[in-house]
Amino acid sequence: MIKWEHSIFALPFALCGAMLAAGGLPTLHQFLWIVLAMVAARSAAMAFNRLADASIDAANPRTRTRALPAGELSPAFVGTFVILSCAIFIGAAAELNHLALWLSPVALAVVLLYSYTKRFTRWSHLVLGLALGIAPSAAWIAVRGSLDPRILLLTAAVTFWVAGFDVLYACQDFDFDRDAGLHSVPRYFGIAGALWIARAFHLIMVGLLVALLIVFGMGKLAAIGVLLVILLLLYEHSLVKANDLSKLNAAFFTMNGVISVLFFVCVAGDLLLRK
Repeated sequence: MIKWEHSIFALPFALCGAMLAAGGLPTLHQFLWIVLAMVAARSAAMAFNRLADASIDAANPRTRTRALPAGELSPAFVGTFVILSCAIFIGAAAELNHLALWLSPVALAVVLLYSYTKRFTRWSHLVLGLALGIAPSAAWIAVRGSLDPRILLLTAAVTFWVAGFDVLYACQDFDFDRDAGLHSVPRYFGIAGALWIARAFHLIMVGLLVALLIVFGMGKLAAIGVLLVILLLLYEHSLVKANDLSKLNAAFFTMNGVISVLFFVCVAGDLLLRK
C-alpha cells in the first residue's frame, strides 16, 4: 500500500530546506527526526487517501486491484496504520522543537484533507502540491525553530512541480472522473488542455527555483541543478502526448524521483563547497 517512491518525491526537497536553514549540514539529531517525520507524514497521507477513496478505487478499473478494494487489507488495519503514522509524525516534531510540535496538526490537516478535494474542486492537484510543498518549510522550522519567508519560494516551487505531474497522472482517469462526477483539470480542460496546464505549472516551478537561487546567493552547482530539472521536465513532457499516455507511469515515478534527488545533490554540494 505504501511505496518508498511516495516519500522520495518530497524528501530531497525537505532536506534542501534543512540544509539551507543550517547553511550546510544539520545536526544528526535533526536529520534523523526530519527523515522520520517525512516518512511518517507521507505514509499517513497515502494510507488515509486509500481509506477515503476505497469505494472510488473499487469502481475504477485502474485502481480496483489496490490493497483495500482487493480485500488484501481491512479498513480497520489501514485506519490503525494512519493513527500510528500520525503519532510518529507528532512525536518526531516534538523531538525537533516547540514550533514544529505546535504546527504538526496543521501539517497533518493539509496532507490528510487533500484526499477529499477532488470531490469539489478541479484544482485538487494544487492542494496535493501544497501537501508535499510544505516539506521544505517544515524542515526549515525543524532546524531553525522559526520561518524565513525565503524558503517559501521552495515550498511554492514544489507545490507547482507536484501539481504539474499530478495533472499528467490524472489524465489516465479522464473518462472515469467524468462518469463518476469527480473533479480534475483533465476532466474540465480535456487531456490536451491539461498537458498545457501541466507545462505552465512546471514553467512556474522553474522560475521559482531560479528566484530561490538568487535570494540565497547560491552558486554554479545549484544553477546546474536547476538546469538538470529543466532538462528532465522537458524529457518528462516529451513522454506524454494527448493521444498516447502509455509512458505516463515512467514519466510519473522515474523522472520525478530523479528530479528531486538530483536537485538536492546539487544544492547540497553547492552549500558544502561554499562552506
